[in-house]
Amino acid sequence: MNILALNCGSSSIKYKVFNWERKESLGFGSVERIGIMGSFIRHERPGREPHIVNHDCPNHETAIKILTNTLLDPNVGIIKDISEINAVGHRVVHGGEKFKSSVKIDAEVLDAIKAVQDLAPLHNPPNIAGIEAAQHLLPNVPQIAVFDTAFHQTMPEHAYLYAVPYEWYGMYGVRRYGFHGTSHLYVSRRAAVLLGKNPIDTNLITMHIGNGASVCAVKHGQSVDTSMGLTPLEGAVMGTRSGDLDPAIILFMIEKEGFYAEQIDTILNKKSGLLGITGKYMDRRDIDKAAQEGDQRCKLAVEIEAYRLKKYIGSYYAALGKVDALVFTAGAGELNWQLRENVLTGLEDLGIKFDKIKNQMAISRDKETDISAGDSRIKIFVIPTDEERVFIEDVVAILEGKYETHTRFTYSFEDPGYKRKLA
Repeated sequence: MNILALNCGSSSIKYKVFNWERKESLGFGSVERIGIMGSFIRHERPGREPHIVNHDCPNHETAIKILTNTLLDPNVGIIKDISEINAVGHRVVHGGEKFKSSVKIDAEVLDAIKAVQDLAPLHNPPNIAGIEAAQHLLPNVPQIAVFDTAFHQTMPEHAYLYAVPYEWYGMYGVRRYGFHGTSHLYVSRRAAVLLGKNPIDTNLITMHIGNGASVCAVKHGQSVDTSMGLTPLEGAVMGTRSGDLDPAIILFMIEKEGFYAEQIDTILNKKSGLLGITGKYMDRRDIDKAAQEGDQRCKLAVEIEAYRLKKYIGSYYAALGKVDALVFTAGAGELNWQLRENVLTGLEDLGIKFDKIKNQMAISRDKETDISAGDSRIKIFVIPTDEERVFIEDVVAILEGKYETHTRFTYSFEDPGYKRKLA
């Protein structure tokens, strides 16, 4: 069985083709700058040089067509006929309250995804565009939706409700939903393996730190709180998103500058966070370099990001009562040792002690590392995430009629002998 995993963003589509029987990736890549000048596809096969080609790509349907043509290309492709794709797994950022697990997409499911797209206006529309494009080009292939929000549907009411008029929840679904669910699921199950425990016996704080960032409190293997809220804007400081802020700031700036709602949305989602603080950088590598060279605003951005993450560790420690391990994952969480050091320094009295040398050595996309000091009461892991693996296993289980909600489902990566392959 060959499964195509699709992650459709507003201007890109990331993909992977995975052969389930051989348990290996056949190829992966991305179509970038959809709807923007300079569109291109980067296609990779294990053990081969990347294949990069410029293409005019005005929309997601064109991007899917470019992608499938590349998969079929006799020189660089990985399949001979489109019928060799047996299923497509789609990342869907927001599933509202309706979807607590992955589902096969039919007209009713697609309508339900569309019904909550205003809760994730930057994410669900491109997810929907990707689904519709894949359905058009692969009409007889089963399509499965895998939701970012599903893992967090175990949060208790007191954690997901806001202290606003209760009617807003009933009328408009205003509540905390949380995101990066497949990532938090994967690394929490892997952390349980590293601890030698069953997930149900494990309490964790998992930290997905990429351009978007979220923190999750995992109790007895289930999400009980998370930093992102109604939308992916709340929580930690991110590349271009503000994270937590006083809501009155919005009213204050509307009064001062006369902003419209759309302008405020753009500022908070695309011009804030690390970019807003530094005034020029959203990539932490650029920020770290400039900070080392003496840029004061970059130094401040580094301090603010680490301070906010540190506060989330403290608050989720209090919420959980007992913590077995702290987990770093995603781009910066896996590769930025300085960020981890900034976050972990000063947490010794909480029983969180890291080894500086181990931390500096832990820079890998495929190696799981324990960076705890020998006398740390709480383990500290760096675990590379693998969201596509969750997609693929959900797709296979649904097609084989073996799938249950993630709270009752056992993934292959929960096996102590499981070894992740980077591709």
